[in-house]
Amino acid sequence: MRTNFSRILQDNQQRTIEAMQRLLPAPEADAGSSPFTSLFEASRYSVESGGKRVRSLLVRAAAGVLDKEINHQVLDAPCVAVELVHSYSLIHDDLPAMDDDDLRRGKPSLHRAFDEATAILVGDGLQAKAFELLATAPALSAQQRVCMIEALSLAAGPEGMVGGQFIDVHATNSDMPLDQLQAMHALKTGALIKASLRMGGIAAGANDAQLQALDEFGHCIGLAFQVVDDILDVEGDTATLGKTSGKDSEANKPTYVKLLGLVGAKAEAQRLLQSALDALESFGDSADALRDIARYIVERDH
Repeated sequence: MRTNFSRILQDNQQRTIEAMQRLLPAPEADAGSSPFTSLFEASRYSVESGGKRVRSLLVRAAAGVLDKEINHQVLDAPCVAVELVHSYSLIHDDLPAMDDDDLRRGKPSLHRAFDEATAILVGDGLQAKAFELLATAPALSAQQRVCMIEALSLAAGPEGMVGGQFIDVHATNSDMPLDQLQAMHALKTGALIKASLRMGGIAAGANDAQLQALDEFGHCIGLAFQVVDDILDVEGDTATLGKTSGKDSEANKPTYVKLLGLVGAKAEAQRLLQSALDALESFGDSADALRDIARYIVERDH
């Protein structure tokens, strides 16, 4: 990873954590007498437990394509909102009824660190909080708030992430063809990535053509993200990944590696990377940060 991009990644992680600390309830504020103290502690455990923060980085980078001088505080609400929805999805994904994973981001999954009921409720709460933050964001116009809520709700719901997860849960031991696998992951992984880019574009006043270009870029890197995840599930180790490796293979789930082999999956990741880069041509040099993110997604080791 290039030094400059590494700094950009770290800066976004820090900005996002600071925004979360400002915008989310703190356990300390209600310690002792409040019945919600443990709920807030569990929520913080999940959202502040590390992670690459790629989705919030995409919000900032997409906005920066169109407005290099945009105030980062304008982006705090959409950045935190998309990370809360992502965290909620991971919490529920780890539950025994779903992927049944004991490890997330190098730490015990939330249902292991606390309990299963708490994990379900924390996930529900984070999703609701995400839309509250967008609806009340003082730095956004009413039109921007409505458009962002629409984008994130579509990405998170049955026509997006939830729909993709539903297909995935019922795909175990199936021989899913490539086109169906791509359609599933365009919903499960890609929809939230596309929404992140779209919200950044909305914050910076993107027109329809610019939003369409960001959507196409997001579609390609969303699929690439999942292809690389499938490769790392085979080649990576648990310590580096921060989650249990080999889970998809053990569960006999359809994956790009299973369908294409390792060599074929790596070639598919490169093909999607090139398609993503092609989608940014109309933006010229202003989209270099997005290009770096796309390369990072394909070249990462965890």
